[in-house]
Amino acid sequence: MIKRCSFYIAIVVIVGFISLSFKPLNSKNHDWFYVDENEELNYQFPSLKSSDYVCLSLPFVGKHFIGFKEALAFKESQGKYNKVNTLGYLGKYQFGQSTLETIGIKDSLYFLNHPKLQEKAFIALLKKNKWELRNEIKKYRGQIISGVRITESGILAAAHLGGAGSVRKFLDSNGKRKFKDSYGTSVKTYMQDFGGYETHNIKADNNAKAK
Repeated sequence: MIKRCSFYIAIVVIVGFISLSFKPLNSKNHDWFYVDENEELNYQFPSLKSSDYVCLSLPFVGKHFIGFKEALAFKESQGKYNKVNTLGYLGKYQFGQSTLETIGIKDSLYFLNHPKLQEKAFIALLKKNKWELRNEIKKYRGQIISGVRITESGILAAAHLGGAGSVRKFLDSNGKRKFKDSYGTSVKTYMQDFGGYETHNIKADNNAKAK
């Protein structure tokens, strides 16, 4: 009986020793991962500087219109309303001053500081471009040009980048006339990357204004 008890005690001691070997001797909580008094898990990033995590807020890129809008904005400015690039293009969707004037906006500083106005400006420009390219959308939608399937959303995105005239020339030349912006991004790239989104609810309007 004594031998049997000694055997079981030895087993318990051995198991306990092995278990302790897998735990740190000086275990402590980190300030970025802890359990509070209410037993709820909380998480914080190791860095306290939000600028260290510029890519945390990724846009929704589904094929609905919100996906189109946010994916294009992320490409233009990483979705930053206060973004001004080296060429002076402004806001979340990177508008030039001359383009803003065509949709009724003359105060670029006011525009830069008002996100709601930027969203309205984006819709207004889509409406104008859809009007200007309505014939091209009808004629070329569904075709393959220069390896790209042409869609309405792709045409509208390309027009946002390079203007309706550049898109028209690209399509009418069967992709032979290629256009790029000052950073080397092409109309063709935008037409491909932003193709297939739902933009049919945008009404063509040559007189669209952002109000």
